[in-house]
Amino acid sequence: MARPSLNDLAAFAAVASHQSFRRAADIMGVSRSALSHAIIGLETKLDVRLFNRTTRSVSLTQAGARLLARLDPVLQELDQALDTLSEERGTPSGTLRINANKSGARILLAEVVPRFLDLYPDVELDLVSEGRLVDIVEQGFDAGIRLRETVPKDMVAVKFGGDVRFIAVVAPSYLDGKAIPYTPDDLYAHCCVRQRLPSGKRYRWEFSKRGAEVAIDVPGNLTLDDNDLLVQAAADGRGIAYVPEYFAQPFLGSGQLVTVLDDWCPPTPGLALYYPRSRHVPFPLRAFIDLLREVDRTR
Repeated sequence: MARPSLNDLAAFAAVASHQSFRRAADIMGVSRSALSHAIIGLETKLDVRLFNRTTRSVSLTQAGARLLARLDPVLQELDQALDTLSEERGTPSGTLRINANKSGARILLAEVVPRFLDLYPDVELDLVSEGRLVDIVEQGFDAGIRLRETVPKDMVAVKFGGDVRFIAVVAPSYLDGKAIPYTPDDLYAHCCVRQRLPSGKRYRWEFSKRGAEVAIDVPGNLTLDDNDLLVQAAADGRGIAYVPEYFAQPFLGSGQLVTVLDDWCPPTPGLALYYPRSRHVPFPLRAFIDLLREVDRTR
């Protein structure tokens, strides 16, 4: 039997882990057809079928599952060995993949990423910004960035950036001739710019004051799914929006927006970088975390 190459085995492990040729191909940076050809070649060399394929799904055969169980720890050990060589050189190298929400990506790009890339030019940073909370292990990421309260319990979390405050903002022109809202219930008399979550559900605005918590499905005739668009719509006089303070600051500074319901909008726990507790932490990620902590201490 011809011995398969390391690239063939890595391709198999990627498809098996993600149960998708498309997703594995994207992560490996190859075409789907090239990856499919590699897997067919591997099955031919081993003279065994490793995957059950349909037009909609990919799953391991019994033989494929047995191979993955033996192969996965070997590939992880190989990654650790190569990582050790980077440490001996004293300079991280390779690819670091981080999945972040938009506010987290903005903070990283403004305060951390430029310094990191200057310090470690041999690292390729792949920063993916999206609203939905993904399984970073399944999707092939080294780490994720999300609000601390949404970080899975089995992950190691590194806090940064301080607390986050959601605020209700509105254009002064919109309030002309209208009653200023002083309680969340007052919002029912106003037009609000509503938000659609990545899950498809509409976000219920959450307020709290002296232990009282309120969640409201606010009224409004416009729903958006992006904080920048929400802020812009509010600045254009479309109604009241509820967004992280970070996104609204430029408009507040220029006077295009003002805040309402301030005493119902306390700070909440902010962002965290998180990564799997049970896996080896690659050298590039450790270097990124060290710099993230250093920048956070000096903010």
